[in-house]
Amino acid sequence: MDQGFNLDDIAPIAVLMDELRSEDVQLRLNAIHSISTIALALGPDRAREELIPFLRDSVDDEDEVLLALAEELGKNFEQYIGGPEYADVLLGPLENLSAVEETLVRDKAAESITKVAVVLSQEQIEKHYIPLLKRLSQGEWFTSRTSSAALYSAVYAKVSTPIQDDLRKGFAALGSDDTPMVRRAAAKWLGPLLAHYAQPHILSDGLPVYRRLQSDDQDSVRLLTVEDLIVLAKRLSAPEVKEHLLKQMKQSIGDKSWRVRYMAASHFNELAEAVGVEIVREELIGQYVQLLKDNEAEVRTAAASQIPGFSALLDKEVILARIVPCVRDLSQDTSQHVRAALANQISGLAPLLGRDATVEHLHPLFLHLLKDDFPEVRLNIISKLETINKVIGVDLLSDSLLPAIVELAEDKSWRVRQAIIEYVPLLAKQLGRPFFDEQLGNLCMSWLGDTVYSIREAATVNLKKLTEVFGVDWAKVAIVPKVMGMGAHPNYLFRMTTVQAITTIAPSLTLEILQSEVITPLLELAKDPIPNIRFNVAKSLEVMAISFGSTPQGRAFIQEWVMPALEHQKNDVDADVRYFASRALSKVASSA
Repeated sequence: MDQGFNLDDIAPIAVLMDELRSEDVQLRLNAIHSISTIALALGPDRAREELIPFLRDSVDDEDEVLLALAEELGKNFEQYIGGPEYADVLLGPLENLSAVEETLVRDKAAESITKVAVVLSQEQIEKHYIPLLKRLSQGEWFTSRTSSAALYSAVYAKVSTPIQDDLRKGFAALGSDDTPMVRRAAAKWLGPLLAHYAQPHILSDGLPVYRRLQSDDQDSVRLLTVEDLIVLAKRLSAPEVKEHLLKQMKQSIGDKSWRVRYMAASHFNELAEAVGVEIVREELIGQYVQLLKDNEAEVRTAAASQIPGFSALLDKEVILARIVPCVRDLSQDTSQHVRAALANQISGLAPLLGRDATVEHLHPLFLHLLKDDFPEVRLNIISKLETINKVIGVDLLSDSLLPAIVELAEDKSWRVRQAIIEYVPLLAKQLGRPFFDEQLGNLCMSWLGDTVYSIREAATVNLKKLTEVFGVDWAKVAIVPKVMGMGAHPNYLFRMTTVQAITTIAPSLTLEILQSEVITPLLELAKDPIPNIRFNVAKSLEVMAISFGSTPQGRAFIQEWVMPALEHQKNDVDADVRYFASRALSKVASSA
């Protein structure tokens, strides 16, 4: 061996090579994730001359390892090999990864190539990136041609006019490829590429590729052209849209495949905004109604989600004549998912129609949906009450609202019960204190005794929010006595809930209430036979001390009540109680 050769220099690359040849996949993965560290140890020159060629030649058979490599090379790796002027060196290994069989690896490699393209100069792009793009676009296997579609838009604006001409021809070839997967990739990446085309090329080159893909015999290709249609519509004037795109637009909306119609319905608002109000009012109202009445529930669900956005582009009379009848039908739809989507969006029509029309046409539908058999439908209506309230006031709904809330509050699914608890503070604000006290006060307290911990926890947070809505005086009368009363319950879960509720709401109460109503029963619970309750009392005392320790009265309260209790708990027989008491004492001392 050459005596002048430093053994430390060869170590990083040798270790990497050994680990990448290991049979243990995890070891190979770890090695790939550490290539930036290895590159740093080697220095820029050796990283370029040894590490990158090694990575280019070692195409591992494990997709997981290849995916990790594709990702690592896209994380500003050029900084380890000498900066942006050498970034083109990374294209070699990424080109190999772009042609592998696994889709995830190819997609990640293409993404990393486009990240590298950001730092390349025009000269580097034309000398290294464009030849790579041509090789992938004309590759024998469909895998490389599929990957190439993602690479056009990243550099189109950066190259000279003759090369742009070639790129448009290359992409057009992908759009008419024999393999559906390649055409699918072309449909997916046509939109981003069109954004860079000069205006004349939109019609001369972009439109023919779009039309070819939009009439493809595979629905998986056609559905991806809906987003291309939106990009094209944004780039063209209203007369050009009418002349060149209207036929294709109607074909996509009425496609024989429900998946294409679903895609059109999901993006209908974007499409409507792209084509402009004039075309919407002349041509698209009928198309949208067609989607709302589609045979497939998935399409109706997607169309229902667009109702307020699309209606905002229409006159009030048109909404009443064309959209509201469809909404009425959807409220009776056989699919619960359609009704849930409608319930989530129907309130958005109220501001567009105004009070009188909402009361006449939508109010009966709100009431009907509030009585729906499916909990999500009722929840969605309740979640959007604020919008309804602003237009018609919640009084008109209160008679139906209460049974719906009670039913949801007692639903057998705890997730439904939790969701309605989270809406209670909003309802309290809308309904006002008298209605709330009379109808919902007891319900809120009953959740504190729920069998599911998440519900009891949500119920304590709910009490804190209600205190913030109605004020401390209300809490003193309506909440605190009931919560403290549960502290004497024979079941330890109720006693535990009392402690946790006090911990949560204490910062929202006043010192006076704590002294008169809370501290004495709480200190009784510090002697509870159950250790879990005792250490939760320590946590509660800690919260009180931190919340009220900033005033002289608060400090006096802490010295008189909190500190002696914690000092006593510090000598408890249970280790957890001792730990939380000691922690509380140290936090109280540090905040004093």
